[in-house]
Amino acid sequence: MMHLTRIDIEKREREMLAGYASLAENSLGRHYPQPEHDLRTAFQRDRDRIVHSTAFRRLEYKTQVFIPHETDHFRTRLTHTIEVAQVARTIARSLRLNEDLTEAIALVHDVGHTPFGHAGEDALDELLRHRGGFNHNRQSLRVVDLLEQHYSAHPGLNLTYEVREGIVKHETKGGAVGSEFSPELQPTLEASLVDLADEIAYNSHDIDDGLSSGLLTFEMLRESEFGELAAEFKGINLAGDAPDSRYRLVRQIINILGENLINETSRRLEEDDIQTLDQVRCAPGKLCGFAPAVEELAASLKRFLSERLYRHSKLLTMSEWAAEIIQTLFKGLLSSPEIMPPRFRGRLESEPPDLVVADYIAGMTDRFALKLYEEMG
Repeated sequence: MMHLTRIDIEKREREMLAGYASLAENSLGRHYPQPEHDLRTAFQRDRDRIVHSTAFRRLEYKTQVFIPHETDHFRTRLTHTIEVAQVARTIARSLRLNEDLTEAIALVHDVGHTPFGHAGEDALDELLRHRGGFNHNRQSLRVVDLLEQHYSAHPGLNLTYEVREGIVKHETKGGAVGSEFSPELQPTLEASLVDLADEIAYNSHDIDDGLSSGLLTFEMLRESEFGELAAEFKGINLAGDAPDSRYRLVRQIINILGENLINETSRRLEEDDIQTLDQVRCAPGKLCGFAPAVEELAASLKRFLSERLYRHSKLLTMSEWAAEIIQTLFKGLLSSPEIMPPRFRGRLESEPPDLVVADYIAGMTDRFALKLYEEMG
């Protein structure tokens, strides 16, 4: 039995994917040109490089919402990333988009995230305010373009343009999209759906972890704006009586948001007669999205989580603790750069010290940052 080659896979993509999908053989390429692989497409190689990167492995020990060492069952930044990739692949397959590109963007979207979740990012953002702040999407691009060192011929992972563009156009803020990525053009559909798959994943699993922690209850959900809107949707059960109530609710949220995203995106593509990737790029607005009623349901869930979970006194106390750690590390490393590994110290000769220190801190896991903080006294 003959095995599949890259050429065979590319042929299958041409035959099976929609005209508006991103084909691996049509990739805009890599910054450092290299021969194609015999067995894997360009996007499959990107996915594999990301999975084998140090930054990806570190996600296992980075906070999503709850500090992982409190229990083995809360999501970490890694398990969140895996859930995003799973949701995104399912949606991409249904829309006849490129699953490999979708998976690569999903797996890489958070590799630039700091330790201690958004509390760590906010602390670094404030410390770098004079340089335009810190943005984890920009940092993810720095990770894959510069900080990962797997090859002697060039810095970074040398990923394709499409994956790198998907990083910086992922729910970006503060002008993270540089001129290289044509800010006036829409991202690929694969990149757009990863953004929404990320929202589906964190909305559902933050509810799950919040209920598991006891900081949230089904009664809170029922009495919220989300509960009122959920009552209008068939299939959302907020009774919370059965032992599997949390898991049931997570499934229901993912199913309703995921199926609506597929249906609404299909409707928009048909309504606008989108046939090609060029048409996607030049569209006046995002083609991936939820129908208005479901978008409001998702927005109400985000508001509920913001008000009742993320601003809970326990998590706010953790955020203050995390900010203290990041601030102490930043100041300590600036005054004692010899603490950093040689490759970071070497960059001090050509790069601003505060950026080098920020790169070093952003790459830390929670436990390494805490260990170094304690050593600094």
